[in-house]
Amino acid sequence: MNVTSVDLVTQYKNIKDEMDRAIHAVLDSGHFILGEASKEFEKNLAEYNGVKHALGCASGTDALQLAMMAHGIGAGDEIISVPMTFIATIEVMILLGAKPVFVDVDPKTYCIDPNQIEAKITEKTKAIVPVHLYGQAADMDLIMDIAKKHNLVVIEDCAQAIGATYKDRQTCTLGDIGCISFFPGKNMGAYGDGGAVLTNDDEIAEKIRMIRVHGSASKYRHLLLGINSRLDSIQAAVLNVKLKYIDQWNAKRGQHAARYTEMLRELDDVVFPYTPDYNTHTYHQYTLQVFDRTGLQNFLKEKGVATGIHYPIPLHLQPAFASLGYKEGDFPVSEQISSHVISLPMYPELPQDHQNYVAEQILAFRK
Repeated sequence: MNVTSVDLVTQYKNIKDEMDRAIHAVLDSGHFILGEASKEFEKNLAEYNGVKHALGCASGTDALQLAMMAHGIGAGDEIISVPMTFIATIEVMILLGAKPVFVDVDPKTYCIDPNQIEAKITEKTKAIVPVHLYGQAADMDLIMDIAKKHNLVVIEDCAQAIGATYKDRQTCTLGDIGCISFFPGKNMGAYGDGGAVLTNDDEIAEKIRMIRVHGSASKYRHLLLGINSRLDSIQAAVLNVKLKYIDQWNAKRGQHAARYTEMLRELDDVVFPYTPDYNTHTYHQYTLQVFDRTGLQNFLKEKGVATGIHYPIPLHLQPAFASLGYKEGDFPVSEQISSHVISLPMYPELPQDHQNYVAEQILAFRK
């Protein structure tokens, strides 16, 4: 049996007629950039999350950059975040001339440890960027209290957590601004790259509208230094269809996660995903910590089971960030996690027999 990590084709086939109509409506309109489909999606996304403004852009990476640019982050500023994340979270800071300042993650949730933040705050600190890793929120109340005390901006990296809640509130609405990725493999993925920025701040929203179109308020009138980052109308149409299903799909992911945990419960040296009572988890990834990751991954590959590692090298040890001066041992929790995590196949349409097979092979490897 071959078990893939994700299956985007099956999802498309399940909503093919609806999706094809939406795409062809854009083709028939001839409006491919910031057209009616984009406006409708932004309106619906804002309503779904309960915020005033949702602004589409070209990628989740750009969403982070737009959020930082709109808040005036630049040369000399320091931004506190984590090394246990995808590179995009950090690279945009450096591209803007800011300095990432890392703190370690919580050993249970794998999200930023709020108790370590204040020690890293200096007069140059401008923002905190918590990452809602694998699909659940960081402890945002503590983070917001610290941010308020020190007058810092909080930019949520929600790339993996659309639809997740923290104390009955949607992620991407807990900080000053939230950033979403619509990369195809995400819980609500486009058919190409895409992203969005969410905020309740009218002034920040207006800045982002200008920054994403070269800083222009109207054609050929440029008030700000900007970039080119628009969510095209076809991707907006695709996402507008998928938005109707995101809660249903996230619920199925939760069911799959519960089955994995139940089927593998006899493994006493495996660390299972942990979700605090105040969180709901979207399970963008179902990620275990295992002792012999290389052996298990190779064994599963031989049996036809695809797995992933998110992420194998924490960012403070990446060659691209060597100039920051960090070394091995600086963030032991992130280093421990990155050395042992393995993500199992996870998508809403995952067949039960495929999931059974994955669990059977993991149990067989351990015997």
